[in-house]
Amino acid sequence: MKEKLRGLLSVVCGVEANEIEEDMDLFAESILDSFGVVQLLVLIEEEFGKRILITEIAREDIATLAKLHELVSRA
Repeated sequence: MKEKLRGLLSVVCGVEANEIEEDMDLFAESILDSFGVVQLLVLIEEEFGKRILITEIAREDIATLAKLHELVSRA
């Protein structure tokens, strides 16, 4: 699942998947922004069938690939 999430981040953010490190702060590195978060949540629902509402998460919940993976795994 983590590699699929890395791929989705790559598509949404327009960066190579191998550039996304597991513990890299996606916001601090200017890889992910608020519009990207919305796109990412839509793709997560399409790919994994897991609906995550933007109003139910904090920025910290998706700041890194590792945290995003944890969130999607719990959803």
